[in-house]
Amino acid sequence: MMQDSSQKTKAILAALFVTVLWATSWVLIKIGLKDIPPILFVGMRYCLAFICLIPLFIRQTRNKNAQPLTKSLVFRLLVLGLLLYAVTQGASYIGLSRLPAITTSLILSFISIFTALLGIVFLREKPAAIQWLGLGLSIAGAYTYFSINDIYTNDWIGILIVFGGVLAAAFAAVLGRDINQNSGLHPIQITTISMGSGGILLLVTGLLFEQMPALSWQSILIILWLAVVNTAFAFTLWNWTMKFISAVESTVINGAMQVEIPILAVIFLGEKLNLQQLIGLILTVFGIFIVQTGKTCRWGKKIKPQPQ
Repeated sequence: MMQDSSQKTKAILAALFVTVLWATSWVLIKIGLKDIPPILFVGMRYCLAFICLIPLFIRQTRNKNAQPLTKSLVFRLLVLGLLLYAVTQGASYIGLSRLPAITTSLILSFISIFTALLGIVFLREKPAAIQWLGLGLSIAGAYTYFSINDIYTNDWIGILIVFGGVLAAAFAAVLGRDINQNSGLHPIQITTISMGSGGILLLVTGLLFEQMPALSWQSILIILWLAVVNTAFAFTLWNWTMKFISAVESTVINGAMQVEIPILAVIFLGEKLNLQQLIGLILTVFGIFIVQTGKTCRWGKKIKPQPQ
């Protein structure tokens, strides 16, 4: 029992460490975007991360107990890659090239809201009453953050692009949840194929429509760090923590990013929050937290919330 408790503590600390790594990605991306076009940037990151995951993918696929990859499963994984990486991550990077990191993070936090709404339709999940309260709080927080007084100064094209990524991510979450629950595939298999397809599409698109810059050593190091450490390593470590902590606990820990990103953006990017924006951010984060951790039911049967 003592060993299990110690292992769980290590897993929680490791998961928190992963959220810090993922939060620092926003700072590094904002710095890298000064020299690298957004689609090329995200394409290089996820293609390199895909290459790093290939050895793990091969080892898992050769496992005698591994679920065989059928044409139907591969097709669904390709669609997942299109939604989750090509569209969502592409929109995120474009958004970060136009918007503050705090604003982009706030918009992307609505992924869980749209996922919950889509879950009603496609997964027959019925949100609990407290989750509807969380939805109301998050909307009120966003309304407060994007004040009417600032309507003409906000980059609404950038905001709409990021919201497009939110919609794609919500559909990807529903599809990914179904694949994770019903396909029998290992997370490494799911991530490698979907990340590879999305990353390659992003890189090809960037090469076709953006100009490849002369990369500085800083830009090269940022791309390598994001790909190897913040993506391939962080994902592998996160999956290890899932063996010891519950889905609800992982969701709560993952929510720490919504606090970490604004703090890092203020410290390292010089971004500022006025009192109204701070109140809006707190309301939104609290509402998202309620939605993510609230109980859901499928035709009256309780199920555990899944990590996003």
